[in-house]
Amino acid sequence: MWILLGIIVVLVVMVYVLLNYYPAFGARQSKARKAQLSRSAQYGAKKFRNATPAPIDNTNMGGKIKLLVEFAKGNPKGRPAIPVAVEPFRGSNGEVGAEQSGKAAITWFGHSAAMLQLDGKTLLLDPMFGRAPSPFPFIGGKRFSSKLPFEIEQLPLIDAVIISHDHYDHLDYGSIVKLKGKVKRFIVPLGVAPHLVRWGVSAAIIEEHDWWDEFEYAGLRLACTPARHFSGRSLSDRDATLWCSWVIEGRKSKIFFSGDSGYGPHFKEIGDKYGPFDLTLMECGQYDERWAAIHMMPEETVQAHLDVQGKVMIPIHWGAFTLALHDWTDPVERAVKAAMDRQARIATPKIGETVFVPSAAYPSLPWWR
Repeated sequence: MWILLGIIVVLVVMVYVLLNYYPAFGARQSKARKAQLSRSAQYGAKKFRNATPAPIDNTNMGGKIKLLVEFAKGNPKGRPAIPVAVEPFRGSNGEVGAEQSGKAAITWFGHSAAMLQLDGKTLLLDPMFGRAPSPFPFIGGKRFSSKLPFEIEQLPLIDAVIISHDHYDHLDYGSIVKLKGKVKRFIVPLGVAPHLVRWGVSAAIIEEHDWWDEFEYAGLRLACTPARHFSGRSLSDRDATLWCSWVIEGRKSKIFFSGDSGYGPHFKEIGDKYGPFDLTLMECGQYDERWAAIHMMPEETVQAHLDVQGKVMIPIHWGAFTLALHDWTDPVERAVKAAMDRQARIATPKIGETVFVPSAAYPSLPWWR
């Protein structure tokens, strides 16, 4: 009996130490920070909330057990049979005169990570460059590609890193530690700054924003816009930080980055206020009918693109990791079909391939087949 009690005490202490001192879990909000965050219109009942409620259909015990069993079994087609090939990153140098002509250059690195080169500025969006989206990458489901299109050390000076929310597949501890020395500014939703500060980023170069904040940075116009999702990095910080999408506008091009989101009326609100967009980066992957309120189905992704008045869409949040039960190619196949059915223009670049906006033609080869 005493031995069992001792084991339990040791385990409790180990969990406490891990949650409080292991840096990948990020930082907890202090009382002062919570008081500050509570002034947001999105905050209530001691946490952030969605404007449109986002219930998940696996809350009862039976549903949770069934889901765990399904994930334990996995899907044989949930990962590619061979590593996904990537294009070596060339950025705006891949097209002569792109910067001079005012074209935006967008490079997708798999999942939701992308680089946007606009008006001579370089932005990284949700730069998750780690092996696996997990606080313990050595035991998480590894990346589909055997390498990245670049080494982080080879990246140019980054004018800003823009984060949509603090989940591991979007805000990666290891990536931030490697990147922080070459980033001029971190632009994040409310509450995310303490994570970065804990990881060695100077508070002086971090700015936090609430939904509908509009501001300028380095000559670009940005707006922090709504999403329908949630946040959290450990057992006790569910919805302690805000989640969002982003509007990024240069002199000639306007980009929408959806972050993670279930479908909702906020897309039309964003389109009415800020559209049309020359290109959208729209979440398309890691979905299931049981959690459609927080991750769109591919057909909804296309509709959301139309709602925000996008001209060309690149589907993101797929192609790098298995975080759901669908086939790994299902997101892009369904999105392409839905785009054809609704006469929406879609681009499907390879991982590491740079897309220029505007262009006479956009990548459309089914490279994943």
